[in-house]
Amino acid sequence: METLLNDFSPGLFVVSTILLLALIALMVKFAWKPILNSLEERESGIEDALAAAENARKEMQNLQSDNERLLKEAREEREIMMKEARDIRNNMIAEAKEDAKEVTTKLIENAQAVIIQERQAAIAEIKKSVAELSIGIAESVIKKELSNKKDQLELVEGILKDITLN
Repeated sequence: METLLNDFSPGLFVVSTILLLALIALMVKFAWKPILNSLEERESGIEDALAAAENARKEMQNLQSDNERLLKEAREEREIMMKEARDIRNNMIAEAKEDAKEVTTKLIENAQAVIIQERQAAIAEIKKSVAELSIGIAESVIKKELSNKKDQLELVEGILKDITLN
């Protein structure tokens, strides 16, 4: 250390100090501002990137909530459509049942009308047969002009045995 103190030169010290101060001044004037500017740009770039990431996160949350809302609306719309389809199906079934009832009722009414007509026709036929039978019996009785009741009864019974009802 003594050699260091012996070699110390105040002139060299002052020149070195002046050169150091000049170098610092040159660095401040020419290099310090660009370094600070680049640091500020980098800091603002990082802040912008963080803000963009935050905006992207918020946008993703918004999109997710929009997707959930759209999915919910789609489900509700599907339920409404299914309900409408069920209602339409039930209405069609009800209308088909009503139509079937009407057709069945008309068929039954027509069948009943046919039965009534056939019954009336059968009754008319029976009346006609009875009338013809009565006329035939009366003619036979008149032709024969029987004198007693016994002969008349035997004749009527014989005629009735001969005639068969249709």
